[in-house]
Parts: sequence; C-alpha cells; structure tokens
Amino acid sequence: MKQLVRYLPAVHEIQKEHRFHELIKEFEITEQHLTKLVKEILEQYRNLLLQEKWTGPKPGNQDFIQFLFIELNEKLKNQFQYTLKQVINGTGTILHTNLGRARMSDRAIEHVVETAKSYSNLEYKLEEGERGSRHAHAEKLIKEITGAEAAMVVNNNAAAVYLILRELAHNKEVIVSRGELVEIGGSFRISSIMEESGANLVEVGTTNKTHLQDYERAINENTAMLMKVHTSNFKVIGFTKSVGTEELAQLGAAHENVLFYEDLGSGALYNYQKHGIGEEPVVSEVLAKGVDIVSFSGDKLLGGPQAGIIAGKKELIDRLKKNQLARVLRVDKLTIAALEGTLIDYLKGEESIKNIPVVRDLLTSKETLKERTESFKKSLLALRTKFEVHSEESVSQVGGGTMPDVELPTYVAVLRHQSMSAEQVTRKLRTEFTPAIITRIQKEEVIIDLRCMTEEEEQIVLQALSSL
Repeated sequence: MKQLVRYLPAVHEIQKEHRFHELIKEFEITEQHLTKLVKEILEQYRNLLLQEKWTGPKPGNQDFIQFLFIELNEKLKNQFQYTLKQVINGTGTILHTNLGRARMSDRAIEHVVETAKSYSNLEYKLEEGERGSRHAHAEKLIKEITGAEAAMVVNNNAAAVYLILRELAHNKEVIVSRGELVEIGGSFRISSIMEESGANLVEVGTTNKTHLQDYERAINENTAMLMKVHTSNFKVIGFTKSVGTEELAQLGAAHENVLFYEDLGSGALYNYQKHGIGEEPVVSEVLAKGVDIVSFSGDKLLGGPQAGIIAGKKELIDRLKKNQLARVLRVDKLTIAALEGTLIDYLKGEESIKNIPVVRDLLTSKETLKERTESFKKSLLALRTKFEVHSEESVSQVGGGTMPDVELPTYVAVLRHQSMSAEQVTRKLRTEFTPAIITRIQKEEVIIDLRCMTEEEEQIVLQALSSL
C-alpha cells in the first residue's frame, strides 16, 4: 500500500480538471482557497497510505479522482455551512437553554432586521442633531412598564449583578441570606460574582430559615447593601422562612447609606400568577415595595433577547452608567432593537403581550393542546407511516432555570416505529432533517409536545415522520 503513494496526483493535475473550476464557481471561492483544500486532502491520503490505513479506491485511476472530488465537495459544504442552525422544539420545554431560550416575537424580529440592514440613531438625537446615548432607547420603555425612575441594559443578568456590586458595594459589605446563595447555569455562583466584584459577602441565617433580625444584627458602618436573590432555579420546601421584599426595603431605608438590591433572575413583566402559573414576582410590583434597584434577564420570562436589565432609582442608575464597566458590558444595536420590539408589546397591553411566544406558550391551555395533538395524530395516521401513535396527558416544563416547581398540563403525541428504536428515530430527526427536530424519549417511545411549535413546524415534523 505504501508504494501507492507515488500514484497520488500532483496538485496541478487536479487544477486542470473541469470539476475543479466548477467547484470554484459553485461555492464562489478563489482558486487559492480550493488549492489549499486539495493539498490538505492529498496530504491526508498520503498519511493514510503510509500507515496502511487507506480504504478508498487505488490512486492512479479515475475512480480515485472521482473519490477526491466527492470529498472536496463535502468539505466545502461543511466549511460554508452555518453551525448555528434552526431547530424545531418538540420537547415542550419553553425556555430550553440548549435550544436558545426565548423565541422572539415577530415585532422584535422585524425591528432587528430593519436595524441591521440600515444605519440607525443608536447614539444620535434626531431632534437635537447631536450625540445621544444607546441607553435611551430601552430605558424609556422599561420606565413606563415597571414604574422605575431609570433603567439601563447590559449583556446578561450576571453582568448586571457584577456591575451593581462593583459600583455600589466595592470594598463594602453586602448582606445575603444563606438560602439565596444560588448557582446559576454554567457554575456561576452569586458568591463568586460578588468576590470578583470586590464586594464583601456577609452570610446570614441558615439554608432553610432566615429572619429579619439576622439582617438587622449584621448591619454595621461598613454595610453598603442588603441583597435579596430570587431563587428562580430551585425551590426550598418544608420548614422554611425567608424575609420578604417589603420588610427588607423598610430595613434598608431605616439605615443611612444602606441600599436594598433585589436580583429577580427570570424577570417577569407579566403576572403569570393570575393564571395559576408559578409565583414569580412582577418587576413593577417589586419596585413599588420600595426596592432601590433590581436586575433581571431579558431572554427568560420576559421573552426577548439575552440581556441584563437594571431598573431603579435614577441616582444609582446614573452611577452605573458612568462606571467604565458599563462600556465593557454594553449591548449592541441588534439586542436593543429586539428588546425594544419585545417591550412595546408589553406596553400595548394584554392582547399584544400574547404575541410574545414565551407568554403565549406558557398560557396555552391543556384543552387547546389536546385538540392540536389529536389533529396531529390523525394527520400522521392518514399518511400511513410505519409509526404507531396515540396521544396522552403529560406535563411541559418552563425551563431555563425558571419556575422549577411548575408543571404545565399538556397532551403529547407518543410514537413507536415498527422497526426502529426510539433512539434511532430521535437521532434521525435530529441529524437528517433541516430544520433539525428535537424530541424526547420516554419508556422507549418518542414523545412530541406541540406546545412550542407553530402550525408550519407541525407540518414539517409530519413530513419528516412520513419519510421515516
């Protein structure tokens, strides 16, 4: 096999092939780019031949040349293919962290496209004809929706926590309940973020019980802040006690130079509790209780882009805006556009809010999902596929580290293929179709929850199942 190395074609011979020039034209690349790829592939073939691991056609004939061009074509396809791809979420988990969390509204998407394809007044005042601030665009809307005196946006809520602590509590003490020292996704801990910010953590209470007097006893001349962290991603039940927002706000106000900051995590602008869904506090209601400053995420319950939203007293927000880190942590024009589009739906009221996919999917009733699932089942049976299918009651998750104790009643389609395992089916749906289709497996059956799907996506899934 080693002797076959000498039959490998020279690069200039490959360049003379009409297929070489066809690839240049098809993929709109330079001759240099394709030549480099040819050299890499030939070197790879050479090494395989020398190691006697070659399994392709023998060099020196047209079969080998054909084999080479097939590989060139595949490599070029992969090279110029997006790695960030559209997927269809058939899991029923609304804020699926692995699938990009919140799906944005049409209004937000349209505003992003409009902003991306043209110049904008990102930092320009049109009326005055002078330099403006990028903070102004979202701030006006956040103030109107939450009742805050001022607001600003950074790139995520962890950044918001860091900036607040760095500016308002550097080298000072911050009092936090032990039961609220949470770890969010990716092993980021509140205690670690606080340490990085230069604030000094003072833990009070126990894991399951913290009283107002625990905070009172810890306050001294070096205390800068009382901090309450909303436990968005876990729930402590049983013998528990925590101090409410209003009590802590009053305690902070009773001490000069002691601020009260509440990290709301998921950040609900809509009252889900009135629909019996979870216990997430509404941002406007929290601020009305006297909190000095709050922060929350943009791509969770709010249903917008990844962002960290800070709202509260103007004097504090002004300090944050002037901090040098504000530039480091700032968001770009596309995030601002997406956030504006999302917030306008909130400002318009109840009906417009339901145009936001996260809100709509959270509020979709079990009865509606039962009807959709039955229709989906009938359509699949009509296609005479190799699937056995029935519908059954189940639960959907909110996801994204949000409302961990909430299960949303739903109906799911349960599929079993005549010859393929559930693992084989889910893999094929995930890897062999565009867009990829993500489902669940339970008891060796494929589970499809339609909660997070559009009608158009349902049809795509039906076509994919039919082809299996």
